[in-house]
Amino acid sequence: MADQRVLITGAAGVIGTLMRPRLRREGRILRLLDLRPLAPAEPGEPVEPRTGSVTDPAAMADACAGVDALIHLGGLSRENTWADTVEVNIHGTHTVLEAARAAGVPRVILASSNHSVGFRTIDEAGSPGLPADSSPRPDTYYGVSKAAIEALGSLYHSRFGMDVIAIRIGSCFETPHPLGPRGLITWLSPDDGARLFEACLSAPSPGYRLIWGVSKNTRGVFSLREAESLGYRSLDDAEKYAGELLGGNPMPETPTSNYVGGPFCTAPLGEPNPL
Repeated sequence: MADQRVLITGAAGVIGTLMRPRLRREGRILRLLDLRPLAPAEPGEPVEPRTGSVTDPAAMADACAGVDALIHLGGLSRENTWADTVEVNIHGTHTVLEAARAAGVPRVILASSNHSVGFRTIDEAGSPGLPADSSPRPDTYYGVSKAAIEALGSLYHSRFGMDVIAIRIGSCFETPHPLGPRGLITWLSPDDGARLFEACLSAPSPGYRLIWGVSKNTRGVFSLREAESLGYRSLDDAEKYAGELLGGNPMPETPTSNYVGGPFCTAPLGEPNPL
């Protein structure tokens, strides 16, 4: 049986770097694309490095050739100017999907974000949590671009029969610390991230799906039902970091603490931010 070839765009980014060793499998080749330099391959590591932009049709056509599945992580990961956000995130995702369609790639996994629904409130969550297919309420231009990415994925499934899974990722870091206490709600551990991507890669005929990309956090407000229907099982919980992040204090109350998007909801539009 031929090796499975999985293309990862944005492979030198935070999530791409975390997933690279965790998605390594016998019988799988990872094709890694980024504009930035990639870490050198380890001895025997089955990778195919590519240099290119998700906005470049020729680079994407080359990257998609002979690929069995595509994990699209490439793009701007924070708020930016409207022009750059449209060019890289929206136009870039269209370029990626069009290259995948032309190459006959049967499955695409899109990295969306909680910021596509950032102005939804935690009070809306209910049980078993805020549904993964909640309609968009973006909090930034970045959030708008993620809502557009989801819509493009839906279009390419409906028009061309491609299996497309859009993951509304909370925050994927080694620990929740980069987001402070809010990370206790939104954290997706790297190991759970790999479990989630594996479920997305292996689920039979998923069609078009919207799912949350978070761990099963004690303080979580997001429904995992949709991701679990694909075979995802979270084994991690941000609560083990609560003592370090809260120091025995309650969760801090801020003007945006009841919004899914947190401080993105008041960050200046169109200005790059470190949030």
